[in-house]
Amino acid sequence: MARNSRLRLVRPRSLATARRAATTRRTRPAPRPPEGTPPRAELARQARLVLADAVRIARWAATPRGPQAGPRTAAVQTAAPASASGPLDGPAAVERAAADLGLTPGRIRAGWDRARLAGLVELHGATVRPGWRLQAWDRDDSAVLRGWVALLDAWSLVHPAPEGVAPGAVAEVVEAVPQVLSLLQLSQGPVAVPVLLDLLGQRVDELREERCEVPADGAPAPAPAPGEGLPSLLDWALEGLAEVGALTLDGGSGPDGRHATLTPLGNWAVWVKLEQICVAAQSPAGNIEQSAADMLRGCARLTPGPARDEYRAWLAARTLSSAIAELLAAARGEDALLRGLAFEALRVVGAPAEAEVRAAVAEPSLRPYALLWLAEYEGTDPDDAPEVLTREEATWLWVDTAAAVADHGESELLVRHLDSAVQGTVPALLDEVRAVGHPRTVQVLVALAAAHPDPALAKAVRRAAFQVHTGGA
Repeated sequence: MARNSRLRLVRPRSLATARRAATTRRTRPAPRPPEGTPPRAELARQARLVLADAVRIARWAATPRGPQAGPRTAAVQTAAPASASGPLDGPAAVERAAADLGLTPGRIRAGWDRARLAGLVELHGATVRPGWRLQAWDRDDSAVLRGWVALLDAWSLVHPAPEGVAPGAVAEVVEAVPQVLSLLQLSQGPVAVPVLLDLLGQRVDELREERCEVPADGAPAPAPAPGEGLPSLLDWALEGLAEVGALTLDGGSGPDGRHATLTPLGNWAVWVKLEQICVAAQSPAGNIEQSAADMLRGCARLTPGPARDEYRAWLAARTLSSAIAELLAAARGEDALLRGLAFEALRVVGAPAEAEVRAAVAEPSLRPYALLWLAEYEGTDPDDAPEVLTREEATWLWVDTAAAVADHGESELLVRHLDSAVQGTVPALLDEVRAVGHPRTVQVLVALAAAHPDPALAKAVRRAAFQVHTGGA
């Protein structure tokens, strides 16, 4: 029964073997951007201009500089704005970076903030490392555009909210801004700020009605005054969006006052997000309206590319914090297939999911998936990522993946999955599978014994299943 070849663990993406082959591929043609949208190369050029300071600062921070490399990277880390990496407690560090780069301290702070939010740098303790987008910045237009969209999504962190405004009111406006951007995109031209204010007020009222907040004592909650503080908050939002290059504001002197107009970058980004939502809404499963678990089940039959498109559309319709929490909740369930797919969706989320994924390392059922996610996020080649797992963690993941195959795949897939184990022989595999303590061990071994065509091997696997079931050695 020995197997001569050394077998290595298949990456978590081998969970795709548990999916049924996609018999129905999308026939919807690739959507075309609105007429007049510049080519991607031109959009990327504009995005590079918006993030020019951020790229310079990121490269300065992430480049070793001999004996001074450590202090400089730590200095920039302490120089980041509160919205990015903590309070400003190192003005001397900001001055040093400003002197080296020929920028003002204010531009250093703003550029560092943008570099963090756009994923150009990664902080690992006191070390600054270049993010993958920074490494691909000069050659990959897609990386540039993704970095700029990440900055656009974080516009409310770039521009401080007005003082004296309740945090709840700020959160409502942030949640309502996508409708404002949609109106600007559909208008295909300047829109008067009073028109945007009217739309913002309507959307905020809708959000308050949807919450239907009732105090614990049952007394009706006092309704906030309609439009209270909204003019200043709309100004804040428009100025923040203008700062990241999504729109322009003119100081018109007509009866309607100022007007807002999307830039080509902003127009393209809003169109992309709307298209993602439309694609998901038109899918047979209606994934955009589903819970995370149902969305993942709906994506299980898709090949990886279309599945990632569904993940992006589902994420675009939610706040990232709630989406990440929902995906991790689905991963904690009993369905091993959903566990693997949830981490595939979290790969699409990227940097915003890092903190939650690091916390998931402490949970035994999520630990192998979280370690692999973090290894790839930190730049490890996906083919080498399994090397971060201990032998026990790799075996646990093998059983979990086998459970997904047994529940959702075909018998021949389960037999092929046997060859993805790290152990060199079947007896060694069975010994370690028995010891790892996965709750689905018995079911996996029984299914494998029933599926395997080799009678001797099937007998050994059945014996191992019986021993686990009865608690024997």
